[in-house]
Amino acid sequence: MADTALTTQQTDRTDLPRRSAVRTLWRLWPFVRPVRARLFTAAFVAVVASCLSLVIPLVLKWLVDGPVAERDAGGVWLGGGYLLLLGVAEALLFGLRRWLVARPLAGVEAAMRAALYRRLQRLPVAFHDRWPSGQLLSRGTTDLQMLRMFLTFPLTFLLVNGVTILVGWVVLLAQDWTLGLVLLAPVLPLMVLCSVFEAKYGRAARRTQDQLGDLTTVVEESVLGIRVIKGFGRHRSQARAFQELTRSLRTSELRKARLLAWILGVNTALPEIAIAGALVLGTLQVADGVLSAGTLVAFLSTALALRWPVESIGFLLAMSSEAATATERYFEVMDEPAVTDDVAGAENEPGDGDDGSDRGGGPLGGLAFSGVAFRYPDAAPDSPPTLKDVTLHIRPGETMALVGATGSGKTTLTALVPRLYDPTAGRITLDGRDLATIGRDEARSLVAVAFEDPTLFSATAAENVLMGAEHAQEADLRRALEVAQADGFVGALPEGAATQVGEQGLSLSGGQRQRLALARAVVGRPRFLILDDPLSALDVRTEAAVEAALRQVLTGTTALVVAHRPSTVLLADRVALLSGGRIAAVGTHHELLRDHPEYAALMSGEEEGAR
Repeated sequence: MADTALTTQQTDRTDLPRRSAVRTLWRLWPFVRPVRARLFTAAFVAVVASCLSLVIPLVLKWLVDGPVAERDAGGVWLGGGYLLLLGVAEALLFGLRRWLVARPLAGVEAAMRAALYRRLQRLPVAFHDRWPSGQLLSRGTTDLQMLRMFLTFPLTFLLVNGVTILVGWVVLLAQDWTLGLVLLAPVLPLMVLCSVFEAKYGRAARRTQDQLGDLTTVVEESVLGIRVIKGFGRHRSQARAFQELTRSLRTSELRKARLLAWILGVNTALPEIAIAGALVLGTLQVADGVLSAGTLVAFLSTALALRWPVESIGFLLAMSSEAATATERYFEVMDEPAVTDDVAGAENEPGDGDDGSDRGGGPLGGLAFSGVAFRYPDAAPDSPPTLKDVTLHIRPGETMALVGATGSGKTTLTALVPRLYDPTAGRITLDGRDLATIGRDEARSLVAVAFEDPTLFSATAAENVLMGAEHAQEADLRRALEVAQADGFVGALPEGAATQVGEQGLSLSGGQRQRLALARAVVGRPRFLILDDPLSALDVRTEAAVEAALRQVLTGTTALVVAHRPSTVLLADRVALLSGGRIAAVGTHHELLRDHPEYAALMSGEEEGAR
């Protein structure tokens, strides 16, 4: 199944060599830099608050050896007041730390999400063909939430707890170096075990987050394809696929839980054993008169204050590993080479020489393909190209119909004109200018496209149409709807053109969606119009009305129309037959019917015979 293939593809990333968590997380610095002052201040406040907890054992030592031993009630009340003030100060400082980081880190998350969205808009179509949408969605939601949580808590407390442990052990050694050495005994084994844990937990976290992306993909596809699932009665098989992914995710989450339980258990047990040993040794020293009772109380209080910083190491390492994995996944997308609007070289104006000229030396106006070849980026190196040496000239103001069998490369050829893909060989010119020397923004302002499978957005009917022209006015909207014969059904919608059409426009029929997409293509009066079988979902009567209106539009533009039916072909001045990735013939409809059996078979519906 496709879902299984996607899961394997993503899960296999756990086998790739991993960077160290520190090097990976360091890549977040450009996003964190603008708020570094508040983060450093918050870290300093947290360190001070944590170190205040180490002052409490010193107050206890003074209380036990002083007021308690001397039965000084006033001194006991004074010591209690000191302890209360220290507790309140610690609480207020930790609250201040939280206030300092909340707003700036929400801004960091928003900035990273905006950067990811911009990158997704600039990545080539081939990238989106390759990546499941659920994987991209999980990177923009759960992964970024995980990074914000890491920056809010683990990042600060890895520093805070480290400083606290260091200061605490200095205090312990200062009070009694023999007892301090007993408590230091678990340090080396804990460091080794935490290093092993970090590596294992990092791999488990990567697998879990990839599986969550796969699960998101399945849910999204099930929602968008609910009509197909219900129509074919496939809800049980989809449920089984979902359950399999859920079970795999559950297994991975349980593995993470076992690893976390193991490290938390070790981090708790070893320090507790050390504290017990120190308690026994300290009690013997008090009995021998070598150590005061107050010093032992202070020593044990300090050791107990260090329990949380030591025990939390595993928890903080786990969150750091998950954050490092989320960072890796985020930058896998951000590191993909984006499509820029840079041109390949200086622009060639008509008449600049051989570029853009036909064999007679005159400039090729209109739309021209010269020796164009194309192979999809993910195709096997030894596979034949989809297009091979396509040479075709559509004169200014001419409409050319493109006809070919299924799989001949018609849609691929039309996708090259708005630079959704760039040819792997040859060149395309618009009014004599090499398309490779025209920035993508300019090219797409010159070329409008209506795809066979219309995509509408969760917006109003008017907004979907006006997406085809940045500065279109109300009059342009009305004209475009009239050309696409969409003004009737749009006017009948509850709020007219201001009616929300729903996700993917599924509140409309297939023919209505196709007509809105056609209106979007013509609303900006483009110089070049690419229509990929835009009338396939229309009934005969509506098709005839749309074609009649289109003829007026096509007289003022240079158009390439993918056609499968004779009625659509008759819109064109000439017809090009695409066969096996090459232009096999060019002529009028009647000429090709007379001279080319393959074309005649296609027009009569005998495509299989033409193959």
